[in-house]
Amino acid sequence: MTKMSFGSHPFLLGFDQLERLVERTAKADSGGYPPYNIEQTQENAYRITIAAAGFSQSDLSITLENRQLVIRGRQAEDSEARAFLHRGIAARQFQRSFVLADGVDVRGATMENGLLHVDLVRSTPDTVVETIEIKKG
Repeated sequence: MTKMSFGSHPFLLGFDQLERLVERTAKADSGGYPPYNIEQTQENAYRITIAAAGFSQSDLSITLENRQLVIRGRQAEDSEARAFLHRGIAARQFQRSFVLADGVDVRGATMENGLLHVDLVRSTPDTVVETIEIKKG
């Protein structure tokens, strides 16, 4: 018995990209750093919050390419040498990726109290009923 993949199911026409999207998302997992939340703020609005303690706005970048939202953080090197007796605040670079569905757009981003907020909104498509004419062959 052969296992049928999600994208090759006979009733799901044109969804073969969805399977590749799921695989790409699974590979993008970057562990637990930095911690983040995803919350639904309204019926069609979401917010991603990333704990970016120690990062300034200039240390962070947000890009959206091919429906993939990528948030990167990289702190600039200190010009003065510092001697830490204890270093418990992580200062390593990070990259977090989120794949957005069609119709989900980035509304904006804000930085507040060491938290980076990225607001998303999903537009609701209009319901369209179309009648297809049957022609003689």
